[in-house]
Amino acid sequence: MVASRHGLPSWMSTAASRVDFEGNVDTMFKDGKEQRKQHHAMRVSDANLGFGERALSAAGAAFVSAILVNPLDVAKTRLQAQAAGVPYQGLCGVACFETNTMLPDLRSSTPRTSSVLGSKIVCPPDCNQYKGTLDVLLKVIRQEGFWRLWRGTTASLTLAIPTVGIYMPCYDIFRNLMEDFTTQNAPNMTPYVPLVAGSLARSLACISCYPVELARTRMQAFKEARAGVKPPGVWGTLNGVINPVKSNNLLQNLQNSRILWTGLGAQLARDVPFSAICWSTLEPIRRRILGLVGDEANAASVLGANFSAGFVAGSLAAAATCPLDVAKTRRQIEDPARALKMTTRTTLLEIWRDGGMKGLFMGVAPRVGRAGPSVGIVVSSYEVVKYFLYYRHLTQ
Repeated sequence: MVASRHGLPSWMSTAASRVDFEGNVDTMFKDGKEQRKQHHAMRVSDANLGFGERALSAAGAAFVSAILVNPLDVAKTRLQAQAAGVPYQGLCGVACFETNTMLPDLRSSTPRTSSVLGSKIVCPPDCNQYKGTLDVLLKVIRQEGFWRLWRGTTASLTLAIPTVGIYMPCYDIFRNLMEDFTTQNAPNMTPYVPLVAGSLARSLACISCYPVELARTRMQAFKEARAGVKPPGVWGTLNGVINPVKSNNLLQNLQNSRILWTGLGAQLARDVPFSAICWSTLEPIRRRILGLVGDEANAASVLGANFSAGFVAGSLAAAATCPLDVAKTRRQIEDPARALKMTTRTTLLEIWRDGGMKGLFMGVAPRVGRAGPSVGIVVSSYEVVKYFLYYRHLTQ
């Protein structure tokens, strides 16, 4: 049956009966029982959308998001890697060289001066240090080229499409099943469904695609030291991680392959709370916005409501989980042999000892700047595609 006028699909409609975050069941329609039945008959349940359709919606959104926000991801990773001790030499864009002049005042306004005292080469301090997000972006462009801001994009796309293709559909499915169960058996627990569903879906996605995440972080963190040499790709980076621990024993090599999941605990410790905070914040915000729009919502209002809610929720979740993101980055760029002996707890203590609170929130600005738009793009694109798929079902 085709609806006489377009409204919101049942999974995002505030017109449908729902349980709010105070645990109270409410109904937004005020025009009587008959009208509610009529609208319900015209709707196709979210459950009727297949996993393939959900995955396609999410993967397309992830593709766009990964390309747009990759420079901020590079900036965040470089700042965190620098705090972990990764050296970045000659960031001013010129090589330091030996000269017979005396050591000048390094506070001089000439930033590219280099001198020698005895046989020791001295460069201006700011040449070998990133000072912030914008500084990273400018120095990467100046020294490595504009397109190096998209270093790791191949890994990001390789990672984002299957990860989000698993994550978003599984979140939908888990949320629908849990909401059906709690609404009938434990209404007071329904407000916490997004938190649990998001955590479970994210855990499944992280475990499935983690080695590519490891490769992406290392690709973004390390520069190619030799001029004119193309940096390794995803597989070359992963081979570089495994090679130091290879042996002639096949069984030992199989055991050593677990190094590809080094830092998985830190990733889960970051992503599970991120998803819990994100979805438990996003759901009430977008329901409130869609409630203001009413049942006459179109694709533009669905896009706007979901992007706004995703932007706010993603930013808050990114800021709250930044210390765990720093720990994840440090474990992934660590020497493979040492990384196997580290834990998330010892890594966090090491970060605190080295840099205190500033160290725990290193890279928070580009992380928040990346996460807000990224979550907004993925969620809004995903819901808009589902919106059109919904009306395609109605016309069949």
